[in-house]
Amino acid sequence: MIRTYLYACHLPKVEADALNHESGRIYTRALVEHYRVYRQTGHWLSPFKLKQLVDFYDTQDGRARLLHSHTTDAAQEGFPKACKTARECRKLGLDNRYPYKRKYWRTTIWKQTGIQPTASGLLLKRAKGQPPISVSLPNLSGDVLEARLVYDRVGRQYDWHIVTDDRREPPSAPGVNVAAVDLGEVHPAAVTDGNESVVFACRALRAVKQHGHKRRAELQRLQAAKTKGSLAWKKLQRRKTRFAAQQQRRLRDIEHKVSRAVVDWAVQRKVGTLAIGDVRDIGDGKRLKTISQQKVSSWGHGKLREYCTYKAEAEGMNVPLVEEHHSSQTCPMCGQRHKPSGRVYRCPACGFVGHRDGQVGAVNLLSRHTQGEVGRLRPPATTKYRHPFGRLAFGTGKRSRLDTAQVAWAGQHD
Repeated sequence: MIRTYLYACHLPKVEADALNHESGRIYTRALVEHYRVYRQTGHWLSPFKLKQLVDFYDTQDGRARLLHSHTTDAAQEGFPKACKTARECRKLGLDNRYPYKRKYWRTTIWKQTGIQPTASGLLLKRAKGQPPISVSLPNLSGDVLEARLVYDRVGRQYDWHIVTDDRREPPSAPGVNVAAVDLGEVHPAAVTDGNESVVFACRALRAVKQHGHKRRAELQRLQAAKTKGSLAWKKLQRRKTRFAAQQQRRLRDIEHKVSRAVVDWAVQRKVGTLAIGDVRDIGDGKRLKTISQQKVSSWGHGKLREYCTYKAEAEGMNVPLVEEHHSSQTCPMCGQRHKPSGRVYRCPACGFVGHRDGQVGAVNLLSRHTQGEVGRLRPPATTKYRHPFGRLAFGTGKRSRLDTAQVAWAGQHD
């Protein structure tokens, strides 16, 4: 199975900047030369011919090499890959432009051929005559496929993204049952398999977001009173940056724990197919009132869906997306549509009363996936609540454990 682990980068910033600046220069050279040939001859260069052309001009310029040859290839291949993505998007009817912007900075990628494992970590090769980069990586197992030097714009620091293959095949599915997940802004997730409905309540997630909005507004108010570019203004800007990085780590940790709790429930219920509601059209592009718009814009449904997907697939489950429209408005008992207010759904036609997420939204998603339309399945009699983590893990007297995806990150930045 392919996994990506994050580690703090302890390279001097000047050295890391030089590496990513060189990758950006190589990518830009490939872009410029490709379009120059296309304008003059009308010929669209193949990736191999483009690499030959870029290498030729770099040799003619007498430019000293900084990156390993295969790392240079990775930077050159970035432009043809971007063109291929744009081409595939256009086939789907999307109005995507081909890449045209110059890049002065780009993530530096080391392929497997440029990586040498050691007892304490990795050696990343550079150009001939230059010493390799030593990276200390504790508890790294499996084959290292790729290493990336990524700049975190929020935290203003560099991180190593290490892609590994642990040489383990995905297990068979825990069972053949089908369950559905309804993602929400109030409750991160509500799940049901038709026999049991569980709402994963996580007030900490909303609390962190609300604290972030208030703190950013306070810092912005203080900064607005300062002269832009002054020492006081810059000090407040650094404080905003540090706070944004802290918030990003807090949210990431909570979302990982929520997704882990959802997948653990699915394994316990022997689920083979975990259908997730597709809320992209609902959560993106909305223009609502100020408070509602703020809540929707800070809703991290995409990350939570991504985390649930890869964790479920690691357990052998199939994870399809299900259309979300009207799933929380349609009564599962009589099929009448009614827009509820709050977390309790009350049907004015048949009198059904149930939880809006656990007994209506998730049940209708399951109905749409298994029966083709909403309102075909009856909801469970009750809805249970679970907290994905707490100060003490339930029944153990110990602090709740970190998610497995967080182990490599823990202690590296805090």
